[in-house]
Amino acid sequence: MSGFATLAMINLDAENPGALATFYSEVLGWNVLHSETQYAMIGDGSTSIGFGQVPGYSAPGWPQEQAPKRYHLDFYVEDLDKAEQQALALGATKPDNQPNPERWRVLLDPAGHPFDICLQS
Repeated sequence: MSGFATLAMINLDAENPGALATFYSEVLGWNVLHSETQYAMIGDGSTSIGFGQVPGYSAPGWPQEQAPKRYHLDFYVEDLDKAEQQALALGATKPDNQPNPERWRVLLDPAGHPFDICLQS
């Protein structure tokens, strides 16, 4: 199947775009390409993630969502325990509800967006 568009980048809502860009740049090892009060962006040379300031931003929460969850990111890791500790050290938090902690862990980024760290195999 052929499409008519290509993905330019992913943009995430945030209260503090620069802080969220720094968090994900450390998680992924990507460079911060741009950082201002209202917008920040990270990239690896082929893919980019942008972070835009939204006045009155409210995190969705997880698993009981105060606002609808708009997305979540999944990241492959080699060691769940080690990756979890690294993400927590960078400012992530870990909710109590963990559906399948042997295969993946749900974490929350500093802005409250859920993301998963997953074993690839």
